[in-house]
Amino acid sequence: MSKTISSICVLRLSAIGDVCHAVSAVQAIQRAHPQAKITWVIGKVEAMLLADLPGVEFVVFDKKRGKAAFKDLKTHFKGTKFDVLLHMQVAFRSNVAALCIPAKVKIGFDSARSKELHSLVVNQRITGQTEPHVLEGFHHFARAIGVQPQDPTWSMPYTSEDEGQAKALLHGLERVFVISPAASKKERNWLPERYAALADYATAQGFQVVITGGPTELEVSLSQAIIEHAKCQILNLVGQTGLKTLLCVLKQAKLVLAPDTGPAHMAVTVGTPVIGLYAHSNPKRTGPYLYQQYVVEVYHQSLLQQKGKSASELPWGTRVKGADLMAQISVDDVTAMFDKVVQQEKL
Repeated sequence: MSKTISSICVLRLSAIGDVCHAVSAVQAIQRAHPQAKITWVIGKVEAMLLADLPGVEFVVFDKKRGKAAFKDLKTHFKGTKFDVLLHMQVAFRSNVAALCIPAKVKIGFDSARSKELHSLVVNQRITGQTEPHVLEGFHHFARAIGVQPQDPTWSMPYTSEDEGQAKALLHGLERVFVISPAASKKERNWLPERYAALADYATAQGFQVVITGGPTELEVSLSQAIIEHAKCQILNLVGQTGLKTLLCVLKQAKLVLAPDTGPAHMAVTVGTPVIGLYAHSNPKRTGPYLYQQYVVEVYHQSLLQQKGKSASELPWGTRVKGADLMAQISVDDVTAMFDKVVQQEKL
């Protein structure tokens, strides 16, 4: 594609972890095409995290508006025609949204990853990849418009005020171990008594434990259960931070423990090591990108039990189902990984 691209639209509505991955690709594009105006169509919650990302205009797609959200997009882009649309999401809602965005070239995923009519709304594709991480898929969109392969980096948008709020919340704590215990689905969460056991273990190693999360009933009840089971003192910040303040809390932490959830990927963007707990999805595809060596997982054994085949013998991204899979991750496995990370990262 021509190097003289003047306007680029990125379409990636959700979720928090995925837009964190996408930021590194967008910023690589900015370095390669500094003259290009970049517009990003994004979900409402995700926009709260990425607001004020330098050089990017955000157009918020509010899915709660239903059909009106698509009409809003059409109205917003009336009279506009982008040089290229980077359509980074295959969900049906985003495919309909792509129809509302005028662009000369619409680049989508390769056929192996296309679904829900994705192929019908694009006219070019990124090249196929062998067992890619989600982040690597996004970087292939950058490569499709001439960006040379590069290791991902991030410059996340937060202010000195956001950092100040995080420091105030963590006042007096120096060696912070953050537990971000809740994924979007309850079945992906580890057991509260086991999170508590890690909190006690970390405290015995000289860390101060902080629990973070949003104000949902699931997150509040899970955090309360962890605190009730723990013998140590835990600072409970659940429901007390916006996304940008949370990002800064994660930045000030020494180490994060989390299942397959957005804050794990937020931590990666600010260089904080993550111990990821995985049972339902392949951590090679969705794990904390820079810290995949620190994942504790039962995905592969569960996949073999359920499907009778290994990950390499099944479609990439095959998920495992079951409400109790996370219970197969033992406290001993996670404390052993905790010790490994502390030693290797010199925490």
